[in-house]
Amino acid sequence: MPASFDPDDPVFISHTGGKLAVHGTVPLATRDDLSIAYTPGVARVCEAIAEDEFLVHKYTWVANTVAVVTDGSAVLGLGNIGPRAAMPVMEGKAALFKQFGNVDAVPICLDTQDPDEIVALVRALAPSFGGINLEDISAPRCFEIERRLEAELPIPVFHDDQHGTAVVVLAALRNALTLLDRKMDDLRVVISGAGAAGVAVAKMLIAGGADGHRMIVCDSRGAIYCGRSDLNAAKREIAALTNAEHLSGGIDVALRGADVLVGVSGGTIPESAVAGMAPGGAIFALANPTPEVHPEIAARHAAIVATGRSDFPNQINNVLAFPGIFRGALDAGATRITEEMKVAAATAIADVVAASVRPDAIVPSPLDPRVADAVAHAVAVAAREGGVCR
Repeated sequence: MPASFDPDDPVFISHTGGKLAVHGTVPLATRDDLSIAYTPGVARVCEAIAEDEFLVHKYTWVANTVAVVTDGSAVLGLGNIGPRAAMPVMEGKAALFKQFGNVDAVPICLDTQDPDEIVALVRALAPSFGGINLEDISAPRCFEIERRLEAELPIPVFHDDQHGTAVVVLAALRNALTLLDRKMDDLRVVISGAGAAGVAVAKMLIAGGADGHRMIVCDSRGAIYCGRSDLNAAKREIAALTNAEHLSGGIDVALRGADVLVGVSGGTIPESAVAGMAPGGAIFALANPTPEVHPEIAARHAAIVATGRSDFPNQINNVLAFPGIFRGALDAGATRITEEMKVAAATAIADVVAASVRPDAIVPSPLDPRVADAVAHAVAVAAREGGVCR
Protein backbone atom coordinates (compact mmCIF):
# COMPACT_ATOMS: atom_id res chain seq x y z
CA MET A 1 0.00 0.00 0.00
CA PRO A 2 1.19 3.58 -0.64
CA ALA A 3 2.62 5.33 2.41
CA SER A 4 -0.04 8.02 2.17
CA PHE A 5 -2.95 5.55 2.18
CA ASP A 6 -5.01 5.23 5.35
CA PRO A 7 -8.57 3.89 4.94
CA ASP A 8 -9.53 5.32 8.34
CA ASP A 9 -8.41 8.83 7.43
CA PRO A 10 -11.48 11.14 7.12
CA VAL A 11 -10.07 12.44 3.83
CA PHE A 12 -10.07 8.95 2.30
CA ILE A 13 -13.48 8.20 3.79
CA SER A 14 -14.97 11.35 2.22
CA HIS A 15 -13.55 10.37 -1.17
CA THR A 16 -14.93 6.82 -1.10
CA GLY A 17 -16.99 6.34 -4.26
CA GLY A 18 -15.91 9.72 -5.60
CA LYS A 19 -17.36 13.20 -5.06
CA LEU A 20 -19.79 13.34 -7.98
CA ALA A 21 -22.94 11.62 -9.24
CA VAL A 22 -25.43 12.14 -12.08
CA HIS A 23 -29.07 12.86 -11.29
CA GLY A 24 -31.95 13.22 -13.71
CA THR A 25 -34.03 16.41 -13.90
CA VAL A 26 -37.29 14.96 -15.27
CA PRO A 27 -39.73 12.40 -13.83
CA LEU A 28 -39.42 8.80 -15.01
CA ALA A 29 -42.25 7.21 -13.04
CA THR A 30 -44.82 6.42 -15.73
CA ARG A 31 -45.04 5.24 -19.33
CA ASP A 32 -45.86 8.79 -20.40
CA ASP A 33 -42.74 10.04 -18.60
CA LEU A 34 -40.64 7.54 -20.54
CA SER A 35 -42.25 8.38 -23.86
CA ILE A 36 -41.47 12.08 -23.35
CA ALA A 37 -37.98 11.87 -21.90
CA TYR A 38 -36.89 9.06 -24.20
CA THR A 39 -38.42 7.30 -27.17
CA PRO A 40 -40.53 8.23 -29.07
CA GLY A 41 -40.68 11.87 -27.86
CA VAL A 42 -36.95 12.45 -27.80
CA ALA A 43 -36.75 11.90 -31.56
CA ARG A 44 -38.71 15.11 -32.21
CA VAL A 45 -36.13 17.09 -30.23
CA CYS A 46 -33.28 15.41 -32.10
CA GLU A 47 -34.85 16.29 -35.45
CA ALA A 48 -35.31 19.90 -34.41
CA ILE A 49 -31.68 20.19 -33.33
CA ALA A 50 -30.52 18.54 -36.56
CA GLU A 51 -32.31 21.31 -38.46
CA ASP A 52 -31.09 24.10 -36.16
CA GLU A 53 -28.02 23.21 -34.07
CA PHE A 54 -28.45 26.31 -31.90
CA LEU A 55 -31.43 24.60 -30.24
CA VAL A 56 -28.98 22.26 -28.46
CA HIS A 57 -28.33 25.10 -26.02
CA LYS A 58 -32.00 25.20 -24.97
CA TYR A 59 -33.10 21.59 -25.12
CA THR A 60 -30.07 19.76 -23.69
CA TRP A 61 -27.68 20.28 -20.78
CA VAL A 62 -25.00 21.77 -23.05
CA ALA A 63 -25.71 25.40 -22.13
CA ASN A 64 -24.93 24.75 -18.46
CA THR A 65 -22.17 22.15 -18.69
CA VAL A 66 -18.40 22.49 -18.68
CA ALA A 67 -15.72 19.88 -19.33
CA VAL A 68 -12.87 19.92 -16.79
CA VAL A 69 -10.00 18.55 -18.84
CA THR A 70 -6.53 17.48 -17.70
CA ASP A 71 -3.66 15.30 -18.82
CA GLY A 72 -2.36 14.90 -15.28
CA SER A 73 0.95 16.59 -16.07
CA ALA A 74 0.96 19.35 -13.42
CA VAL A 75 -1.47 18.41 -10.66
CA LEU A 76 -1.44 20.76 -7.66
CA GLY A 77 2.13 20.74 -6.39
CA LEU A 78 2.42 17.01 -7.05
CA GLY A 79 3.72 17.31 -10.58
CA ASN A 80 3.24 14.82 -13.41
CA ILE A 81 1.22 12.14 -11.62
CA GLY A 82 -0.90 11.07 -14.59
CA PRO A 83 -4.61 11.08 -15.44
CA ARG A 84 -5.89 8.54 -12.91
CA ALA A 85 -4.20 10.19 -9.94
CA ALA A 86 -5.53 13.55 -11.20
CA MET A 87 -9.17 12.43 -11.05
CA PRO A 88 -9.80 13.40 -7.38
CA VAL A 89 -8.75 16.96 -8.18
CA MET A 90 -10.92 17.11 -11.30
CA GLU A 91 -13.90 15.73 -9.35
CA GLY A 92 -13.30 18.38 -6.72
CA LYS A 93 -13.16 21.09 -9.35
CA ALA A 94 -16.46 19.90 -10.79
CA ALA A 95 -18.02 19.92 -7.33
CA LEU A 96 -16.86 23.52 -6.81
CA PHE A 97 -18.36 24.53 -10.14
CA LYS A 98 -21.73 23.20 -9.01
CA GLN A 99 -21.60 24.51 -5.45
CA PHE A 100 -20.49 28.05 -6.21
CA GLY A 101 -21.69 28.70 -9.77
CA ASN A 102 -24.50 26.15 -10.29
CA VAL A 103 -22.55 25.00 -13.34
CA ASP A 104 -22.62 21.29 -14.14
CA ALA A 105 -19.09 20.03 -14.81
CA VAL A 106 -17.68 16.72 -16.00
CA PRO A 107 -14.10 15.63 -15.17
CA ILE A 108 -12.21 14.29 -18.19
CA CYS A 109 -8.73 12.87 -17.58
CA LEU A 110 -6.92 12.16 -20.84
CA ASP A 111 -4.34 9.38 -21.12
CA THR A 112 -2.09 11.40 -23.40
CA GLN A 113 0.25 14.35 -22.97
CA ASP A 114 0.69 15.04 -26.67
CA PRO A 115 -0.66 18.52 -27.52
CA ASP A 116 -1.96 17.44 -30.93
CA GLU A 117 -3.86 14.53 -29.41
CA ILE A 118 -5.26 16.66 -26.59
CA VAL A 119 -6.50 19.32 -29.01
CA ALA A 120 -8.06 16.68 -31.26
CA LEU A 121 -9.77 14.90 -28.37
CA VAL A 122 -11.19 18.06 -26.81
CA ARG A 123 -12.35 19.30 -30.21
CA ALA A 124 -14.15 16.00 -30.76
CA LEU A 125 -15.79 16.16 -27.31
CA ALA A 126 -16.77 19.84 -27.56
CA PRO A 127 -20.34 19.38 -28.92
CA SER A 128 -21.30 17.93 -25.52
CA PHE A 129 -20.31 21.07 -23.59
CA GLY A 130 -20.89 24.80 -23.29
CA GLY A 131 -17.32 25.49 -22.17
CA ILE A 132 -13.91 23.90 -21.62
CA ASN A 133 -11.95 24.35 -18.39
CA LEU A 134 -8.37 23.20 -18.88
CA GLU A 135 -6.75 22.12 -15.65
CA ASP A 136 -3.31 21.08 -14.40
CA ILE A 137 -1.60 20.92 -17.79
CA SER A 138 2.09 21.75 -17.62
CA ALA A 139 3.73 24.75 -19.24
CA PRO A 140 4.65 25.56 -21.92
CA ARG A 141 2.32 23.00 -23.57
CA CYS A 142 -0.69 24.55 -21.85
CA PHE A 143 -0.24 27.80 -23.78
CA GLU A 144 -0.32 26.09 -27.17
CA ILE A 145 -3.24 23.85 -26.23
CA GLU A 146 -5.36 26.73 -24.99
CA ARG A 147 -4.48 28.95 -27.96
CA ARG A 148 -5.38 26.28 -30.50
CA LEU A 149 -8.64 25.34 -28.80
CA GLU A 150 -9.67 28.98 -28.50
CA ALA A 151 -9.14 29.36 -32.24
CA GLU A 152 -10.96 26.16 -33.19
CA LEU A 153 -13.95 26.03 -30.82
CA PRO A 154 -17.05 28.29 -30.71
CA ILE A 155 -17.29 28.00 -26.91
CA PRO A 156 -15.26 29.48 -24.02
CA VAL A 157 -11.91 27.85 -23.29
CA PHE A 158 -10.24 28.78 -20.01
CA HIS A 159 -7.06 27.42 -18.44
CA ASP A 160 -7.76 28.02 -14.78
CA ASP A 161 -4.19 27.56 -13.57
CA GLN A 162 -3.34 30.60 -15.66
CA HIS A 163 -6.31 32.88 -15.66
CA GLY A 164 -8.13 32.00 -12.44
CA THR A 165 -5.01 32.74 -10.44
CA ALA A 166 -4.34 35.93 -12.41
CA VAL A 167 -7.87 37.27 -11.92
CA VAL A 168 -7.78 36.81 -8.14
CA VAL A 169 -4.27 38.31 -7.91
CA LEU A 170 -5.50 41.42 -9.74
CA ALA A 171 -8.52 41.66 -7.44
CA ALA A 172 -6.34 41.32 -4.34
CA LEU A 173 -3.80 43.85 -5.55
CA ARG A 174 -6.48 46.42 -6.33
CA ASN A 175 -7.80 46.28 -2.78
CA ALA A 176 -4.28 46.22 -1.36
CA LEU A 177 -3.46 49.43 -3.22
CA THR A 178 -6.49 51.11 -1.68
CA LEU A 179 -5.03 50.42 1.75
CA LEU A 180 -1.53 51.40 0.68
CA ASP A 181 -2.76 54.55 -1.08
CA ARG A 182 -0.84 53.61 -4.19
CA LYS A 183 -1.65 53.55 -7.91
CA MET A 184 -1.32 50.50 -10.11
CA ASP A 185 0.79 52.19 -12.76
CA ASP A 186 3.30 53.47 -10.18
CA LEU A 187 4.25 50.00 -8.96
CA ARG A 188 7.46 48.11 -9.46
CA VAL A 189 6.19 44.51 -9.62
CA VAL A 190 8.27 41.34 -9.50
CA ILE A 191 6.75 37.98 -10.41
CA SER A 192 8.67 34.90 -9.30
CA GLY A 193 7.76 32.09 -11.66
CA ALA A 194 7.28 32.09 -15.42
CA GLY A 195 5.09 29.04 -15.83
CA ALA A 196 1.38 29.05 -16.56
CA ALA A 197 0.38 31.22 -13.60
CA GLY A 198 3.34 33.61 -13.80
CA VAL A 199 2.83 34.43 -17.46
CA ALA A 200 -0.91 34.94 -16.96
CA VAL A 201 -0.44 37.10 -13.84
CA ALA A 202 1.95 39.36 -15.73
CA LYS A 203 -0.51 39.83 -18.59
CA MET A 204 -3.46 40.27 -16.25
CA LEU A 205 -1.76 42.95 -14.15
CA ILE A 206 -0.79 44.83 -17.30
CA ALA A 207 -4.38 44.58 -18.55
CA GLY A 208 -5.46 45.89 -15.14
CA GLY A 209 -3.27 48.99 -15.36
CA ALA A 210 0.21 47.96 -14.19
CA ASP A 211 3.20 49.34 -16.12
CA GLY A 212 4.76 46.37 -17.84
CA HIS A 213 7.99 48.27 -18.45
CA ARG A 214 8.55 48.40 -14.69
CA MET A 215 7.60 44.75 -14.16
CA ILE A 216 10.16 41.96 -13.90
CA VAL A 217 9.30 38.28 -14.32
CA CYS A 218 11.85 35.77 -13.04
CA ASP A 219 12.24 32.11 -13.82
CA SER A 220 14.67 29.64 -12.28
CA ARG A 221 17.53 31.28 -14.17
CA GLY A 222 16.72 34.84 -13.12
CA ALA A 223 15.13 37.90 -14.67
CA ILE A 224 13.54 37.52 -18.11
CA TYR A 225 14.50 40.17 -20.65
CA CYS A 226 14.56 40.63 -24.40
CA GLY A 227 17.65 39.04 -25.85
CA ARG A 228 18.06 36.30 -23.26
CA SER A 229 19.02 33.32 -25.38
CA ASP A 230 17.24 30.50 -23.52
CA LEU A 231 13.61 31.70 -23.65
CA ASN A 232 10.74 29.67 -25.05
CA ALA A 233 7.97 31.36 -27.05
CA ALA A 234 5.82 32.21 -24.00
CA LYS A 235 8.78 33.74 -22.17
CA ARG A 236 9.83 35.71 -25.25
CA GLU A 237 6.35 37.21 -25.33
CA ILE A 238 6.64 38.20 -21.66
CA ALA A 239 10.12 39.63 -22.27
CA ALA A 240 8.66 41.94 -24.91
CA LEU A 241 6.04 43.23 -22.46
CA THR A 242 8.21 43.69 -19.37
CA ASN A 243 11.63 44.69 -17.98
CA ALA A 244 12.31 47.65 -20.24
CA GLU A 245 15.65 48.17 -18.45
CA HIS A 246 16.82 44.68 -19.50
CA LEU A 247 17.80 44.00 -15.90
CA SER A 248 19.53 40.65 -15.47
CA GLY A 249 20.40 38.59 -12.43
CA GLY A 250 18.57 36.55 -9.84
CA ILE A 251 15.50 37.24 -7.72
CA ASP A 252 17.59 39.17 -5.19
CA VAL A 253 18.56 41.67 -7.89
CA ALA A 254 15.01 41.92 -9.25
CA LEU A 255 13.52 42.61 -5.80
CA ARG A 256 15.71 45.61 -5.00
CA GLY A 257 13.28 48.50 -4.60
CA ALA A 258 10.26 46.43 -5.66
CA ASP A 259 6.83 47.36 -4.31
CA VAL A 260 5.06 44.06 -5.01
CA LEU A 261 6.21 40.45 -5.11
CA VAL A 262 3.93 37.79 -6.58
CA GLY A 263 5.29 34.28 -6.04
CA VAL A 264 3.92 31.52 -8.26
CA SER A 265 7.05 29.43 -8.59
CA GLY A 266 7.02 26.85 -5.84
CA GLY A 267 10.61 27.75 -4.98
CA THR A 268 11.94 29.44 -1.87
CA ILE A 269 12.90 33.12 -1.81
CA PRO A 270 15.41 33.97 0.94
CA GLU A 271 14.62 36.68 3.45
CA SER A 272 17.75 38.55 2.39
CA ALA A 273 16.20 39.05 -1.06
CA VAL A 274 12.82 40.12 0.32
CA ALA A 275 14.57 42.60 2.62
CA GLY A 276 15.66 44.53 -0.45
CA MET A 277 12.07 45.48 -1.34
CA ALA A 278 10.77 48.99 -0.88
CA PRO A 279 9.05 49.40 2.52
CA GLY A 280 5.27 49.29 2.85
CA GLY A 281 4.60 47.05 -0.12
CA ALA A 282 2.83 43.74 -0.71
CA ILE A 283 3.97 40.12 -0.88
CA PHE A 284 1.71 37.50 -2.43
CA ALA A 285 3.53 34.18 -1.84
CA LEU A 286 1.13 31.76 -3.49
CA ALA A 287 2.95 28.43 -3.73
CA ASN A 288 1.00 25.68 -1.99
CA PRO A 289 1.49 24.11 0.48
CA THR A 290 4.81 25.91 1.10
CA PRO A 291 4.80 29.63 0.21
CA GLU A 292 7.91 31.07 -1.42
CA VAL A 293 8.19 33.35 1.61
CA HIS A 294 6.69 32.27 4.92
CA PRO A 295 3.99 34.76 5.98
CA GLU A 296 5.77 35.57 9.23
CA ILE A 297 8.91 36.50 7.31
CA ALA A 298 6.94 38.36 4.66
CA ALA A 299 5.20 40.45 7.33
CA ARG A 300 8.56 41.81 8.45
CA HIS A 301 9.10 43.39 5.04
CA ALA A 302 5.63 44.13 3.63
CA ALA A 303 2.49 45.86 4.82
CA ILE A 304 0.16 43.32 3.19
CA VAL A 305 0.75 39.59 2.84
CA ALA A 306 -1.28 37.00 0.95
CA THR A 307 -0.82 33.28 0.36
CA GLY A 308 -2.53 30.40 -1.40
CA ARG A 309 -3.34 28.68 1.89
CA SER A 310 -6.59 28.65 3.82
CA ASP A 311 -4.88 28.76 7.23
CA PHE A 312 -3.45 32.26 6.70
CA PRO A 313 -5.30 35.52 5.96
CA ASN A 314 -5.83 36.70 2.38
CA GLN A 315 -6.08 33.38 0.59
CA ILE A 316 -5.72 33.83 -3.16
CA ASN A 317 -8.10 31.05 -4.16
CA ASN A 318 -9.21 30.38 -7.74
CA VAL A 319 -12.67 29.41 -6.54
CA LEU A 320 -13.32 33.14 -6.22
CA ALA A 321 -13.06 33.37 -10.00
CA PHE A 322 -13.82 30.34 -12.15
CA PRO A 323 -17.40 29.47 -11.07
CA GLY A 324 -18.63 33.02 -11.63
CA ILE A 325 -16.61 33.48 -14.83
CA PHE A 326 -18.17 30.41 -16.43
CA ARG A 327 -21.61 31.21 -15.00
CA GLY A 328 -21.49 34.64 -16.62
CA ALA A 329 -20.03 33.37 -19.89
CA LEU A 330 -22.67 30.64 -20.18
CA ASP A 331 -25.51 32.99 -19.26
CA ALA A 332 -24.42 35.46 -21.93
CA GLY A 333 -23.86 32.77 -24.55
CA ALA A 334 -20.25 33.88 -24.89
CA THR A 335 -18.10 32.19 -27.50
CA ARG A 336 -14.86 33.01 -25.68
CA ILE A 337 -13.51 34.64 -22.52
CA THR A 338 -11.78 37.93 -23.26
CA GLU A 339 -9.26 39.98 -21.29
CA GLU A 340 -12.05 42.48 -20.64
CA MET A 341 -14.19 39.74 -19.11
CA LYS A 342 -11.31 38.70 -16.84
CA VAL A 343 -10.67 42.28 -15.72
CA ALA A 344 -14.40 42.66 -15.03
CA ALA A 345 -14.26 39.50 -12.91
CA ALA A 346 -11.32 40.85 -10.91
CA THR A 347 -13.09 44.14 -10.32
CA ALA A 348 -16.23 42.35 -9.15
CA ILE A 349 -14.26 40.19 -6.70
CA ALA A 350 -12.50 43.24 -5.28
CA ASP A 351 -15.74 45.22 -5.00
CA VAL A 352 -17.42 42.56 -2.84
CA VAL A 353 -15.23 43.58 0.12
CA ALA A 354 -14.14 47.05 -1.01
CA ALA A 355 -16.24 48.79 1.64
CA SER A 356 -14.74 46.74 4.47
CA VAL A 357 -11.26 45.99 3.13
CA ARG A 358 -8.48 45.68 5.70
CA PRO A 359 -4.91 44.36 5.61
CA ASP A 360 -5.94 40.83 6.56
CA ALA A 361 -9.01 40.76 4.29
CA ILE A 362 -8.19 42.13 0.84
CA VAL A 363 -10.29 39.48 -0.92
CA PRO A 364 -13.57 37.80 0.06
CA SER A 365 -13.69 34.42 1.71
CA PRO A 366 -13.95 31.60 -0.83
CA LEU A 367 -17.21 30.70 0.93
CA ASP A 368 -18.74 34.19 0.54
CA PRO A 369 -22.04 33.59 -1.30
CA ARG A 370 -21.95 37.04 -2.92
CA VAL A 371 -18.89 36.41 -5.02
CA ALA A 372 -20.06 34.10 -7.82
CA ASP A 373 -23.18 36.15 -8.55
CA ALA A 374 -21.20 39.39 -8.66
CA VAL A 375 -18.57 37.88 -10.95
CA ALA A 376 -21.17 36.25 -13.21
CA HIS A 377 -23.04 39.53 -13.68
CA ALA A 378 -19.86 41.49 -14.43
CA VAL A 379 -18.59 38.87 -16.87
CA ALA A 380 -21.91 38.63 -18.71
CA VAL A 381 -22.07 42.41 -19.11
CA ALA A 382 -18.48 42.52 -20.40
CA ALA A 383 -19.22 39.69 -22.84
CA ARG A 384 -22.23 41.52 -24.28
CA GLU A 385 -20.36 44.81 -24.45
CA GLY A 386 -17.45 43.06 -26.13
CA GLY A 387 -19.63 41.52 -28.80
CA VAL A 388 -18.55 37.91 -28.16
CA CYS A 389 -22.02 36.43 -27.58
CA ARG A 390 -23.86 34.07 -29.88
